[in-house]
Amino acid sequence: MTQAIRYLYRGEVQTVSDVSPTRTILQQVREEHRCTGTKEGCAEGDCGACTVVIGELKGNTVELKAVNSCIQFVPTLDGKALFTVEDLKQPDGALHPVQQAMVECHGSQCGFCTPGFVMSLWGLYLKQEDKSCYPERKEIDDTLSGNLCRCTGYRPIIDAAHRMLDLPKVKFDRDTLKGALQAIQRQDMLTYTFEGQSFHIPRTLDQLVQIRAEKPAATILSGSTDVGLWVTKQMRNLGDIIYINEVAELQDVKEADGTLEIGAAVTLNDAYAAVCKHYPQELSELWQRFASLPVRNAGTLGGNVANGSPIGDSAPWLIALGSEIVLRGKDGQRAMPLEAFYLDYQKKDLRPDEFVEAVRVPLPQPGRRFRTYKLSKRFDQDISAVCAAFAITLDGKTVRDARIAFGGMAATSRRAPKAEAALSGREWNEDALNDAIKALAEDYAPLTDMRASGNYRMKSAQNLLRRFWLETRPDAPLSAEAVNAFACA
Repeated sequence: MTQAIRYLYRGEVQTVSDVSPTRTILQQVREEHRCTGTKEGCAEGDCGACTVVIGELKGNTVELKAVNSCIQFVPTLDGKALFTVEDLKQPDGALHPVQQAMVECHGSQCGFCTPGFVMSLWGLYLKQEDKSCYPERKEIDDTLSGNLCRCTGYRPIIDAAHRMLDLPKVKFDRDTLKGALQAIQRQDMLTYTFEGQSFHIPRTLDQLVQIRAEKPAATILSGSTDVGLWVTKQMRNLGDIIYINEVAELQDVKEADGTLEIGAAVTLNDAYAAVCKHYPQELSELWQRFASLPVRNAGTLGGNVANGSPIGDSAPWLIALGSEIVLRGKDGQRAMPLEAFYLDYQKKDLRPDEFVEAVRVPLPQPGRRFRTYKLSKRFDQDISAVCAAFAITLDGKTVRDARIAFGGMAATSRRAPKAEAALSGREWNEDALNDAIKALAEDYAPLTDMRASGNYRMKSAQNLLRRFWLETRPDAPLSAEAVNAFACA
């Protein structure tokens, strides 16, 4: 039996029962609701012209976040609220302060990208409602990291991010939205079927185990930041789909026994926020540079490791820290080191009835030195040419344990066993470093592609290992700022 999808849009409950399960929210907004302010640029979550804001209940509060509508499927809206640029128009016809600021600061020229920028800035505006100070420049840059502009550049848009907070305030009614959302929540699993293709939204772990056992060939969907492109770019038929983001047990972040356990449905933004409380120096920059804010608002850490991409930026540091992946199926739960999960390119140790339940991240330990580095052509919203992660445990000046992992250097994110062996048991000095650098050439044979040549990747990997030594050597370690200054000298 099929059930209709229900969501809020423009103050009304929308009921959908006759669209493909892989119809995108962008298509629904433009073709069904005839609200064409939201645009399609890249259809892969890069340009931001399609940015919308999604509202959903999180406990007793309403969470509002910007996402890319071009790669999100309509059934994922069930029980949520959708906001597009048309919603910002005031009852008296006036522009919203975000829009007015874009006008006054000349932040729009051709206008194609403007609605996406406006929605991203509205997300920031909502966060600033109860604050008396301007957002920092870093927060503004992060807010706009998922939007591209070719006409005005970013300076006038950044000006608008300040100006919008000087204009008369427009308060958003969260209480009314909360009540409306509560009225359309479901207590049981949703099964939506159209033309033989089903879309299942389980609510509990037991329901997910059962439906996965019944449909082992179904596509597991979480943030849709990767799977969405299978439809928009590869034109693949996903078959039946199981959407895991409403499973309560998969949304938990728990700390116990020296580890941080992050559920598979925890968004990248929330996952990195939790991890960076323990590793602020080591992971904060990677958090900011991981894709863009709308992608991190939708994508999940569990999905990032589950897809097994050799360029996923989470796997290297998780492997370097000795993290475990937790799987669940009809026979119960099993856990393994993350590096053991990846068998080969796009091949994983995952049984047909299993799914990723969580990732367990070891917390800081005495004597451990840990760093991550990302090299890419753009600062943010770019795929890494090389992503490096190093973790060593020192006993005085001696390396008791070494874990080195790279993304972009092989068919999977994997460790460098020969380089690790060159360090283990030795004093953490330049002689050991040079031996480990030479060993990297035996651990990897990187490919040349559009992002970087094999020679560049190898040289960069070796130089990043040297940088790690400079920052963590027992005698006169350098700060990251000092290493950067030395490199530029």
